[in-house]
Amino acid sequence: MNAALTGTAAVSAFGRGTGALLDNAVAGRPAFGPVTRFDVTDRRVGVAATLPGSPDLVDELAGVVSGACDEAGLNDAQRASLPLLLAVHGDPGLARAGDGERPGRSAGAMAARVAVRCGLSGTVRAYTSACVAASTAVADAGAMIARGHADRVVVAAGYLVEPDQFGLFDAGRALATDGQVRPFSTRRTGLLLGDGVAAVVLESGSAVARRPVQAWLAGSGRAADAHHACRPDPTGAGMARAIGAALARAGIAAEEVGYLNAHGSGTPHSDVAEAAAIRRAFPDHAVPVSSTKSVAGQALEAAGLLEFIATALALGRGELPVNAGYLGPDEQCPLDVITGQPRRTDARYAMSVNAAFGGANTALVVAAS
Repeated sequence: MNAALTGTAAVSAFGRGTGALLDNAVAGRPAFGPVTRFDVTDRRVGVAATLPGSPDLVDELAGVVSGACDEAGLNDAQRASLPLLLAVHGDPGLARAGDGERPGRSAGAMAARVAVRCGLSGTVRAYTSACVAASTAVADAGAMIARGHADRVVVAAGYLVEPDQFGLFDAGRALATDGQVRPFSTRRTGLLLGDGVAAVVLESGSAVARRPVQAWLAGSGRAADAHHACRPDPTGAGMARAIGAALARAGIAAEEVGYLNAHGSGTPHSDVAEAAAIRRAFPDHAVPVSSTKSVAGQALEAAGLLEFIATALALGRGELPVNAGYLGPDEQCPLDVITGQPRRTDARYAMSVNAAFGGANTALVVAAS
């Protein structure tokens, strides 16, 4: 596959910029705090990882797309030919919009607005497939480049914590009651939502020329297990297939992967299923594992892109992120979890995996530049 990552930009609860995201992820410093953006008085849980105030999603998306293009060194003419693949939960006002307003509030309409604001081409595609939306968009961008359908693609994603989804997760008793996300740990109690807006520029090797490359998208894999609408397959078969497909597409062995940024939601059932998948995909290799959701929260459709960026930049820095909130091993999650301090690495390859309701699973292989 080998698509070059030449530009990145991110907004998270740590602020604007990939440096803040990487520094805190590597150190294992969580961003969770009381929700003040909307009223949570009647909720079981009142904690998330959020920016101050009430940022506007389209404004933030336009900012990260422009920032990623700037970092990639693209001029106006080059930007004008760029397709935009956007992973987004949608316009928060859509559910309350009248029939006449609804088309203008769709995810596709949002993608078109962002493209116009950033001077991109009119070729847009919207992804709304929950927690695998952004990673699916990255995989599609890599495939477009590998097949010669595009020289450059912008992938963007965004979710800002809002009352509707917060209320659904709270009512479903999925939110952590102790204010922390503790992936693969004993006494974990659930997930916490987080703000996430990000963009990357992926390019073919010939399009890059002599410009800097931060990392390479070396392979991707997707698989579905269709086990249950909400609960993951406890055997981890679907995620293991996605990992295997990504390794095959990258042309590498499992033993060459030096880090895995896990989906790691911190929920009891999901972590056990994911641990089974990792053990199944890496039967002879104790790959180091952590989840950056433990510091930045669950950003739904944007999670996969934040985690792809964090994985690529951590590999380039040679330091692997700490799995924050870890209280001790869970015998049902027998993994090499990175705890305490960042772990040094000279690995060439890393992987980022995600899973979503309905049994969707994705895996992305990142290669150091």
